[in-house]
Order: sequence, then structure tokens, then C-alpha cells
Amino acid sequence: MQLSVAAEAVGPLKVIAYLVGCPESGEALLIDPGGPAPGLFQRLRREGWRLRWIVNTHGHWDHMAGNDPAAALGGRIVMHRLDFEFFSQPRIRAQLAAAGLPTLNRVDLAVEDGHRLPLGQREAIVLHTPGHTPGSICLYLPGHLFTGDTLFVGSAGRTDLAESSLPDLLKSLEEKIMPLPDETIIWPGHDYGDSPSSTLAREKIDNPYLTDFF
Repeated sequence: MQLSVAAEAVGPLKVIAYLVGCPESGEALLIDPGGPAPGLFQRLRREGWRLRWIVNTHGHWDHMAGNDPAAALGGRIVMHRLDFEFFSQPRIRAQLAAAGLPTLNRVDLAVEDGHRLPLGQREAIVLHTPGHTPGSICLYLPGHLFTGDTLFVGSAGRTDLAESSLPDLLKSLEEKIMPLPDETIIWPGHDYGDSPSSTLAREKIDNPYLTDFF
């Protein structure tokens, strides 16, 4: 059976949260809960799946604001070690709190590049893709790539933030994403393009971040 992928725009910045279910095992993972995701939570209950992982593709508040409601349903919160270390600093937490924004309360598993998250008989592979943040990741399951704010349909994540780096982002795109199979479906963290998802083959033709720099 194929993986089941459901998407829902959540939070004030309309982050796209994804629920990935493995029908054979009844296990699921949730990606980027930027706020409560009632549609995805209802799907989880309706299918009777067990939520095993809650993956934040990076530490920006709009991608992890719904961690606590999601964790109440089960599952371990996952983030790359670099973003966990940065966004859990008291200074950063205080800045976010002063602005009335959610802060990072916990991470249960701090991962590195190549970490494998079991999902039934499958594995989700962590690809460390720094650029938007030092600890940005993409999550790869055969046929599917969940890109967070690393790659969008027709564009890529911002690199004008204090912790961002355009050279790092371009290196991530060239070394981690471009070599993947062309038929890989791209599931981005925001619906900024002309369609909610794409394929790597299409992005290699239409996305200037993949056509103009390499």
C-alpha cells in the first residue's frame, strides 16, 4: 500500500502541516504543526493511526506553534540539533515571548543528517538542508520530499534573516535535493507557488533556484 499524505494550512502564516500515514502499520508522522490542525487530527482519529513522530523542519515559531496540541495525541517531537540549540536559548525565547509569539518548549529527539525515523516498515530520512536556518531539514520518504522552508514551488526559503545563509541554501539544494529522483513529489511548507505541490522534475525546469545557480 502507498503512503497516505494529507495537508492542512494552519496558524496565522498558513504553514502547510502534513500528516503522513502508513496504512499497513497504522503509524503516522506529523510535519510542521504550526498551529492546531483539526482536520489532520480528525483524520488521525478516523483512521485509528498511532502518531509516532512530530517533525519540525526548522525552529521558526510558525512551524512549531502547534507542537503541544499535537504531542497530546502522542508522538515524539523531532528537530535538528542546531535549531534546537538555537531556538531554545533563553535569549531567543525571551525575544519571542516579548513579541507575543510561541516559544520552543521541548524537543524529544534532536537529530542530525541521515537520521532515520521508522514508520512501520518504512523509514523517513532526515536531510540536513541549512540555509533558511542552520538546522533546517527536509524529510525524505521514497517518492516524497517534505521541504519546509528550504524549497517552495517556484522559489525557495528566505535567506535575509540573521541566522540564514544563501550560500548554505544553494549548497543544500545542489547536494541534497537535486540528486533525488526526478519523480519525487515536493511538499513545501507554504503554498507560495502556482500549485500546492510539485515534482522535482518540474522544479528543475521552472524554479530559478534550481535553474540559475547550477
